Formats: sequence, structure tokens, C-alpha cells
Amino acid sequence: MNFRSERREEPEINLTPLIDVVFLMLIFFMISTTFSREAELAIQLPQASAEPGEAKERLLELVINREGRYFIGDQEVVNRELETLREALRGVVGEDEEQPLVISADANAPYQAVIRAMDAAGQLGISAISLTTKSIDDE
Repeated sequence: MNFRSERREEPEINLTPLIDVVFLMLIFFMISTTFSREAELAIQLPQASAEPGEAKERLLELVINREGRYFIGDQEVVNRELETLREALRGVVGEDEEQPLVISADANAPYQAVIRAMDAAGQLGISAISLTTKSIDDE
């Protein structure tokens, strides 16, 4: 009897072809991938010059108090309806749609009153609307 132990060889795994395939796939995906920025908006930004422009000397101020009453200048608007406010603004502004409007509302004024004022100004074509605020340091 021959009790000689057979020497088994360890199977050898050649990783070279696997690494070649992975590198080829990496190169393929790098070349074929395109990066597009679909979330960008195509807008044209305005340009400004360093020269001061012509400032409007007359600002139209609309004040809204705590109860939601409207005041244009020092005069109170008759009621809180949209049509009344629009006609009052039209009487002051006239045909000057470039007239800037400043809305000063009380911090506790109803939200609907501010929206109604902005809506009335928008219906008249007034596009330069600004809202006044008070900084915390002013208190």
C-alpha cells in the first residue's frame, strides 16, 4: 500500500481580468456621463452704475394700525374695503405708476389688511412696494 499523502495544490484565483473589467467600466461611465444643471434659472441680472440715480422725492406712505384701518398720509380711509382703498390710492397717485409705496403696518395688524393693501396697489399698477420694519436695536 502506498500511503503517500498527495499534495494538493491551492487553487489560484487570478484577479487581473476582474480588475481590468472594473477599470474599463469606470472609464466608460466617466466618459459617457454628462453633468447638466437643470435646476438653474436663465435670468438676466440688471446692471448698476456707480452714479447716483434720480431719487423720488415724494414717497407715498400707507399706514395700517392695529385694528386694520388704513391711513394715507394723515387722512384715514373711509372703510376697509378693497375698492375704497384702491380709489383712495388712485386719488393720491393719479397716473404715476412709478410712485413708490411704503406700507407701514402695526406688528399686530391683521395679515389680511396688509395683503389687501398690496392687492390694491398691484391693481393700480404700482410695482415699487416696500414694507417698513423696526430693528430690535430700535426698541
